[in-house]
Amino acid sequence: MPGSCLILLLAAVSSAAALAHAATVEHTFNVATLSWPRICQPGNISITAVDGVPGPVIEAYEGDTVVVHVINDSPYDVTIHWHGVFQRGTPWADGPSMVTQCPIRPGSSYTYRFSVAGQEGTLWWHAHSSFLRATVHGALIIRPRLAAGAYPFPQPDGEAVVLLGEWWDADIVLLERQAFLSGTQIPSADAYTINGKPNRTEKFSMRGNSTYLLRIINAALNTAFFFKVAGHTFTVVAADASYTSPYETDVIVIAPGQTVDALMAADATPGCYYMAISSYQSAIPLRPGSFNGDVTTAVVEYVGAAPAPDGQQAAPAQPEMPELTDTATANRFYTGMIALVLPGRPTVPLAVDTRMFVTVGLGFSSCQPEQTTCNRNVPVVVASMNNESFTRPTTTSLLDARYGNAPDGVYTSDFPDRPPLAFDYTNATELVAGSVAAALSSTGRPTTKVRALRYNATVEVVLQNTALVGRESHPMHLHGFNFFVVAQGFGNYGGGAAASERLNLVNPQQRNTIAVPTGGWAVIRFVADNPGMWFMHCHIDSHLSTGLAMVFEVEDGPTPDTKLPPPPPDLPRC
Repeated sequence: MPGSCLILLLAAVSSAAALAHAATVEHTFNVATLSWPRICQPGNISITAVDGVPGPVIEAYEGDTVVVHVINDSPYDVTIHWHGVFQRGTPWADGPSMVTQCPIRPGSSYTYRFSVAGQEGTLWWHAHSSFLRATVHGALIIRPRLAAGAYPFPQPDGEAVVLLGEWWDADIVLLERQAFLSGTQIPSADAYTINGKPNRTEKFSMRGNSTYLLRIINAALNTAFFFKVAGHTFTVVAADASYTSPYETDVIVIAPGQTVDALMAADATPGCYYMAISSYQSAIPLRPGSFNGDVTTAVVEYVGAAPAPDGQQAAPAQPEMPELTDTATANRFYTGMIALVLPGRPTVPLAVDTRMFVTVGLGFSSCQPEQTTCNRNVPVVVASMNNESFTRPTTTSLLDARYGNAPDGVYTSDFPDRPPLAFDYTNATELVAGSVAAALSSTGRPTTKVRALRYNATVEVVLQNTALVGRESHPMHLHGFNFFVVAQGFGNYGGGAAASERLNLVNPQQRNTIAVPTGGWAVIRFVADNPGMWFMHCHIDSHLSTGLAMVFEVEDGPTPDTKLPPPPPDLPRC
């Protein structure tokens, strides 16, 4: 139904229904302005959404083709990103504004066409222009093709999509514009949401002695969450649509952009239980007023539970949530998973062709001329990778410039493999002093730099957090690929033989979004076998908008099907 989540997808989908599914899954998305109730004051606000919040669930089988006609009836430029979809052979459908396409202008439309071959699990879709993904998002579920068998874990009795988000009682596009002009951050969310319901409690109906697959998606702009259900535990079986070995836990930690598939046994005493989320605040120092400390709940209700003897319904049981700065719990969850190694699935590459050491974090700069209300007497916070603060081109998308072999004035292919200076990256801000701090904080004008990669090159990237402004966990998302998380840890990455011994080259988890540990590092590997321009960026949107991003330019391969295809005829023009 519009504006509601898929409450329970009975997982006992009949074989006949599975056999009868179409090879093409087609949707029409009308991106439009809706009137939505406020939560902190009377009246409604106008939001931009597709049928409601969250938007429609897209369901497909592995190997299907997905076709989505996007009609922009909103007053804003719009693009849609299919988060985690590889887009092999369809790089023009990836969606980030001015990276792979010009935006869909108000009153215009564009049809996204792509295959979900070789992928299974829970992904999602969202706007990739401005901060519109706060309300323009929804689930994308890819089921195993019947001929390949069922899930590689016990078949659940039911499924539920659990989509986590943030809510502002204000125009999010206006908030973003004001933040840019003033050189400040947008205010913290007014509320957190479970399945887009800031005004009423979502209810999940379950039957006792059954097992349910929870498809958990973090669609929040800026907040990582702790997730619990009172009286219940989980077995994590997938993350970012990649299967994991069964991982037992009573708490799930999920950063913006990530998805987690977890089995939950409904084996508690029949009754009602709260499902709850609270924020994980990784920043050190923690800035007062920069977050919402509320706990948001939904209700898990056992169907057919006997009423209380006195006829009064007991209050749902409450889970005990971690402290909001509980990095130890977050790290235990993030590092506890390993891949489920299956025949025919990709394995971690052992040889490395291209090595990069990339710092990610926040620094200081001066106000730009366009920031007309910025206080020019104080530095403003900007984000950067290897001291390059990314800005998107304004007249031509990167992919269009690449296809036309006309990068001049659009981008340069000189993104550095290392930061300009080596220093004590994760030391407290006040201990980074003198010329080092000056050189690394003054990023100057934003740049549009990409890193060219030879087709089929194996790439290893060390993502190193910095502490110039504060230590924080940055969820880094790579478009066009999954990557192997071969190691992660705290402090400064040392490299060398000792570091090599820590690499998991047997069964590392695969991700498309890695929460780089606060005050720490992560080592990822991927094979650059997908020609195109692929965005890599922090999925905290307030960091992305201030420059925590870069682009990989993957060159063409030797065969016709490994070369960049021409753009579709209806591709929006700038």
